[in-house]
Amino acid sequence: MQIQKVKELTEQIISEVDKIIVGKTEIIRLILSAMLSGGNVLLEDVPGTGKTTMVKTLAKVMNGSFSRIQFTPDLLPSDITGINYYNQKEQEFVFREGPVFTNLLLADEINRATPRTQSSLLECMEEKQVTIDGKTRFLDDFFRVIATENPIETVGTFPLPEALLDRFAMKIKMGYPTNDEEVNIVERMSKKTDKISLQSVCGIDDLIEMQSVIEDVFVHEAVVDYIVSVVAATRNENKFILGASPRGSIILTKCAKAFAAIDGRNYVIPEDVKYLAKYVLGHRIVPVEKFGVKASREWFIDDILEEVQVPVENFSGY
Repeated sequence: MQIQKVKELTEQIISEVDKIIVGKTEIIRLILSAMLSGGNVLLEDVPGTGKTTMVKTLAKVMNGSFSRIQFTPDLLPSDITGINYYNQKEQEFVFREGPVFTNLLLADEINRATPRTQSSLLECMEEKQVTIDGKTRFLDDFFRVIATENPIETVGTFPLPEALLDRFAMKIKMGYPTNDEEVNIVERMSKKTDKISLQSVCGIDDLIEMQSVIEDVFVHEAVVDYIVSVVAATRNENKFILGASPRGSIILTKCAKAFAAIDGRNYVIPEDVKYLAKYVLGHRIVPVEKFGVKASREWFIDDILEEVQVPVENFSGY
């Protein structure tokens, strides 16, 4: 498979998802960049903006196994990973797989579960395995988590710990549709009685092959230096209580390679890094709060991008 094939397949995926999800092409592109780089995605916004529908549609188009967990305060870790139970008929303990044994896991409203339950995803997301009663079981080679969460101010939510947030390659806000897009959504959902037919564009083997192609995308050393400089700037103690770790640099590089491949390039340019930085680094930082100053984390990342000098090179490596 070549870079051009990666671009064609992702365009087909986006085209199919657009049949259901209106006006979110760039968000779909971001989700695909994260997934094809090996990462997981956190979607945040108020209820009713299409987060769950987006993930369910992607699963159908990609033709992989799909599981959904509705996170609630009474959800237990074993409800996610699985449990050993005693089978009286067989007179032995039998393992019942949890929803994590799949290709695409939708963790719906993840911040409605308790921190103990949230933490059960840490091993799954980072190491693609679960350890139950001392035995380690491996997950599928292509295992991805797409979690949705409501804004932290929403009633009945628990803040996600930094360790769990750091496991997500990107945090993306869906945003409200424009008036024209909302008109399109209302007309589509209220008048059409037949379900829209979705086609499976690719299988899991195709996604794994695309991922291997993306790993070969060239990153110039000047771009690597630029990425590290941007991430290092988040560790300024005067501006941030918590900065991005080296994992942030690694994931930003991987996502930039996937984003470049989706764009049809076999090399990364600084514009890829600048575009992805707020999605990859925004949830990894904790700014210093100053009295009378209220700014989003994305604003701080944009401020860093203004300060760090952008390299000017022949980034293709030729």
